[in-house]
Amino acid sequence: MADDERGIDAHLRITGISAGYGPVAVIHDITMTVARGEIVTVIGPNGAGKSTLLKAVIGVLPLLEGSITLGEERIDGLRTDRIARRGVGYVPQVRDVFESLSVRENLEMGGYVLPRHEVAARIEEVLEVFPALAPMRDRQAGTLSGGERKMLAASRVLMTRPTLLVLDEPTAGLAPQLAHSMLREHVTRLAATGAAVLLVEQRAREALAISDWAYLMTSGAVLMSDRASTLANRDDVGEIFLGSSVRASGPERTL
Repeated sequence: MADDERGIDAHLRITGISAGYGPVAVIHDITMTVARGEIVTVIGPNGAGKSTLLKAVIGVLPLLEGSITLGEERIDGLRTDRIARRGVGYVPQVRDVFESLSVRENLEMGGYVLPRHEVAARIEEVLEVFPALAPMRDRQAGTLSGGERKMLAASRVLMTRPTLLVLDEPTAGLAPQLAHSMLREHVTRLAATGAAVLLVEQRAREALAISDWAYLMTSGAVLMSDRASTLANRDDVGEIFLGSSVRASGPERTL
């Protein structure tokens, strides 16, 4: 099924983009869509270009071709701060909190674009999404556990009421049980706020289990796309992760 035949009201539309470092393209002719309230996961082996894709979406890398549209507005070519102000929240894999600041101060930093008189009330709203953080308001972020840090990173991004959340391997460095909780509980809560969620995750099976749609990338291109549940049941997905079915190039295979 091609992306323009999914029958969704896409909030994020990535159309035929290529991007990389300087004139050298790392990702080629990528087309993806994400609707509000939907979790779309991008999986693939190391070096597939997943992080490069996210950097292109948030404006860190310029496009060599193609377009990225959020709602009705093209955002490719805008500065990263302007993309953030348009409603794009990004949670990086590392360096995701300000360790020397308290939980409350991290959230205040996340609300930098809000009028000052709205910040305190917004903190309370965000803590309703992640109530486990509420009793930790005055704790220094550097003392939090790995799972608590990830919750804080997601909460800080929520401060600006983003319409698109871009998550780069939110389970990185977490123990298996915490990783399971992060995906099953916390990422799904983010989608429940009504935001579109674009997720890159190495724990492919667990990510697919919570996702609506999925893309499999290899060698900088989309190899397959389908409903996440369908992709999870394909025997050859495991082979691709092991490298035996990776193609260097070629058109997208839809399932």
